[in-house]
Amino acid sequence: MKRLYLPKSRRLVKNEQFKVVLAQRRRFSDNLLTLYIAENGLDESRLGISVGKFLGSAVVRNRLKRLLREAFRQNQGQLPSGFDYLLMISAQWPKKLDRNEFSEAVKQLGFKDVQESLLKLVSEALSSGSSRKNSGSSRKNSDSSLVARDSKHGSRETELQR
Repeated sequence: MKRLYLPKSRRLVKNEQFKVVLAQRRRFSDNLLTLYIAENGLDESRLGISVGKFLGSAVVRNRLKRLLREAFRQNQGQLPSGFDYLLMISAQWPKKLDRNEFSEAVKQLGFKDVQESLLKLVSEALSSGSSRKNSGSSRKNSDSSLVARDSKHGSRETELQR
């Protein structure tokens, strides 16, 4: 069995790297994860993870980051190379639950849940990316990169707020 690694070169670690991915505005969400994706011009995929403090204590946030990182690491062979993937826990997930339910949901959240969500979002991103280029539902911005429109809000584009 081939050993799967996730060295530092395959991770987004600098703020500028995160900003480049966010600037592409290609966002895909489900009830668990939010995925931002951007082409990186490299022969490999890179992963960035952002877990906000609103999700709980450091113990909870670190567990969530470990789950996200492991899902990417074990499925990197199935994910197309040449892309930067920025993963976040969807803001919708904790809002649907009260504090006690959320704490229990974090404990119950498993690797399979995160893995299924990641693969579904990547598949959605890749299929919509090719159809966007053909359908003309993207527009070019000043640096001539494609800007995907937020499907939930029509033509209004969204940006991550820190």
